[in-house]
Amino acid sequence: MLTALRPVLAVFLVFWLPAAVAQSDIERLMAETGVEPAATSTRDHPRWREPRKIVVRDYAGLFEAASASVAGVELVKARTLDEAIAAGKGADAIVGWCSGAVLDAASDAVWVQFLGAGVERCVNHGRIRSGDVLLTNMQKMSSPVIAEHVVAMMLSLSRALPAYAKKMESGGWLRGPEHTGAMQSYGGRTVLIAGLGGIGTEVARRAAALDMRVVGTRRSSREGPDFVAYVGLSDELHALAAEADFIVNALPLTDETTGLFDADFFAAAKRGSYFINVGRGRTVVTADLVAALESGQVAGAGLDVTDPEPLPPGHALWQMDNVIITPHVSSRGGNRIRHKLLAVENLRRFIAGEPLLNVVDPAAGY
Repeated sequence: MLTALRPVLAVFLVFWLPAAVAQSDIERLMAETGVEPAATSTRDHPRWREPRKIVVRDYAGLFEAASASVAGVELVKARTLDEAIAAGKGADAIVGWCSGAVLDAASDAVWVQFLGAGVERCVNHGRIRSGDVLLTNMQKMSSPVIAEHVVAMMLSLSRALPAYAKKMESGGWLRGPEHTGAMQSYGGRTVLIAGLGGIGTEVARRAAALDMRVVGTRRSSREGPDFVAYVGLSDELHALAAEADFIVNALPLTDETTGLFDADFFAAAKRGSYFINVGRGRTVVTADLVAALESGQVAGAGLDVTDPEPLPPGHALWQMDNVIITPHVSSRGGNRIRHKLLAVENLRRFIAGEPLLNVVDPAAGY
């Protein structure tokens, strides 16, 4: 009997195991990141219909993964923005771009999946703002690796490593107090995280593990994990900055956060604190940050994002020994599998008419 069933079991396992593993991966991803489905099903959207054509960006194996997981729908590969625009006519969804030009070309589209977290370049498009098009992003997918980048910057700055790195080419062996005086111990110090979302929470987790006291701000809630000592609201930012040795900006770019870190903020911050920015460049008034660094009000800065971006080669920030600049790369390395998993799962959900994951609130801007 068992021998007779073996061919049937083999066929069953071939079809069942990949789906089971994929579902397990998604459940684990949701548990690890806290990503939740939207409150309403996609099929309840007034413009949703059974999808026939979806444009998918050819990026990091995403198109291949989608093709292997999705059946019954035409997937059109687009390598560039121009190709996505050209393919937009008649598409029910766009996976990979959040662009006004793509939205205008894809007039039938009901859903856009962006492959990054910051959606400030498209969230104000009329069709998204009105709810005509659903927008999902990759919020929380890069949080762990960005948090590691933040910690690397904090530790490097507190130990004055950027200045020493710049002396390596000349072979300087500099041990005097004029060189080592900037070194600090980070243990027991206070770190303020502006924006306790996905990135901010992961930074907080790692900072607490390094024996740092963590405080933070959230837009609409005082709730936070056990490893955060205090959670304040947005209007407490200046007061909390006055007692923080490290300040981490993990905020998205919205009308409320544009230019938030200005001369008034840096004046309110604790003198000699370090400023880390992995949020958005335009949340900081760059000239005010430069002035704070030059005066010593801010002891050093770690910047993965800048305004303008790219930062011009001759800019003053490049010349400072107490500044680390990385070219908007903190999300790179070891996390693209999460992006692929979420995008393919949202494709499945959209086709089935189920609630999507990581739906952006146009009013909030993220």
